[in-house]
Amino acid sequence: MPVTEDLAHIALQERELILDHFDESRAWTIGSHLRDLAVTRQFPSLVIDIRRFGQPLFYATVGVTVPDQAEWIRRKSNVVARFHRSSYAMGLEMRHKNSSLFERYGLPIADYAEHGGSFPLRVANAGIIGSITASGLPQRDDHNFVVEALCSFIQRDHAELRLSPE
Repeated sequence: MPVTEDLAHIALQERELILDHFDESRAWTIGSHLRDLAVTRQFPSLVIDIRRFGQPLFYATVGVTVPDQAEWIRRKSNVVARFHRSSYAMGLEMRHKNSSLFERYGLPIADYAEHGGSFPLRVANAGIIGSITASGLPQRDDHNFVVEALCSFIQRDHAELRLSPE
């Protein structure tokens, strides 16, 4: 799928995937669901993180993980906090413009990763309040995995909203 089509589809995801409410209990429920899916699918390595900006609410690992994955989580979620867009969309946009977050915005790569896997948590009547992030799969799969979880919680058809395989 061409980058412009992917970006348009991700923009649709970002507009449509809105939770009616969000709190610590919901973070735990969504995160546990993601972890259970990862275990069932026998992912060899995955880290899951759900946070309100500045406040971690859920963190879990599946399979064999390394400390660097926590850094990927932090860096990807920083992109969502800064731009209120998915980290995958920002990465696709930067590649489409032959640029990077460092070149375009002066953001250090030590703190920002324009790779897929972090998605904005949008709550009705509140806006974007945090992020849900996965790290360990190829970046498009990390992105789709998070989208799948959000679809299940707002009862949207994941097949309609997921990005097609590359």
